[in-house]
Amino acid sequence: MRWIGAFFVLASLTAVGFEWSRRLSGRSRQIRQFTTALQMLEAEVMYGHTPLPVISRKLEKTLEPPLSRFFATFAHFLETESTDVKEAWDRSLEWHWPSTALRHKEKEALLQFGQTLGRHGREEQRKYIQLTLAHLRAEEFEAIEEQRKYEKMAKSLGFLGGLLAIIVMI
Repeated sequence: MRWIGAFFVLASLTAVGFEWSRRLSGRSRQIRQFTTALQMLEAEVMYGHTPLPVISRKLEKTLEPPLSRFFATFAHFLETESTDVKEAWDRSLEWHWPSTALRHKEKEALLQFGQTLGRHGREEQRKYIQLTLAHLRAEEFEAIEEQRKYEKMAKSLGFLGGLLAIIVMI
């Protein structure tokens, strides 16, 4: 019976380490996805003159969850509720933020972008998109460095922490 408990402790702490590692890699991947989404948004605004709900539906189909769900919610708010673009963006971001691996810095950059979305002409909008892209690229570089440093360590710590817990229990 003791060995079964030891196995469960080891498995659960190893899973915690792997989850931590997954979140580290998920952050850089999701920042890249947001960067791609903003580049597509820029192209549609500048050259396609496409309305935001239509762009959001395209992004919903292109991106992976949780960002696809974010753009689906954003499009839904724009299509069905009488809210402005900033309110729809902010509500969508708040709604889906807990399911992302992103951090506060990325959230601030995206909230600032949401304040400008749909309020300016195409050229000004392009400048705000480029500014947000620059912020996200800097955060992506930081996320990649953090992932490189800590991903293997997170997995190892989970397993070794489980072994330590077993030794202490026995």
